[in-house]
Amino acid sequence: MNSELDELEKRVAKGRNYDTPPLHLWDPELSGDIDIVITADGKWHHNGSEIKRHAIVKLFASILRREADGEYYLVTPGEKWRIKVELHALQVISVEWGEGHSERVLTVGLNTARQVTVGADHPLFSEPSLDNIAAVALDHGLSALFSRNSWYQLVEMAEKQGEQVSIVSGDQRYILG
Repeated sequence: MNSELDELEKRVAKGRNYDTPPLHLWDPELSGDIDIVITADGKWHHNGSEIKRHAIVKLFASILRREADGEYYLVTPGEKWRIKVELHALQVISVEWGEGHSERVLTVGLNTARQVTVGADHPLFSEPSLDNIAAVALDHGLSALFSRNSWYQLVEMAEKQGEQVSIVSGDQRYILG
């Protein structure tokens, strides 16, 4: 019996993608609004109280998308709930150099423990409402703002060319504001 359960567990583990579920395939009708707010400092709140369990934040972030209407939704195959995001849905909390296929690339760590490589698919951009601090574009219309510490790390890693400060990741160059 134990071997049957072990085999079932292996098959279930292979069949689910908990880190990047296929949100692009899910299109349920709007279920309504839910009182979840992601504040400008990247904290998640439900009914006015901060969600402190990282596993819950990570789960919700994995099913979060921003749609063409500019609104943010938690989406499953059968439900779609609108939430409020004050500025950016996620935060960059670490920055480091990594190796791409043939060049050096910038890798950022998000507050959900996910790692993202900065490049054409995930470009840097400036957040004008916060003195042009960098943010990175993510999948599903989301973005992550650099925390204060990671912003300072990024600036230290950047190169100065004349009056411009920029950083190169792969074959992409980004001017830092």
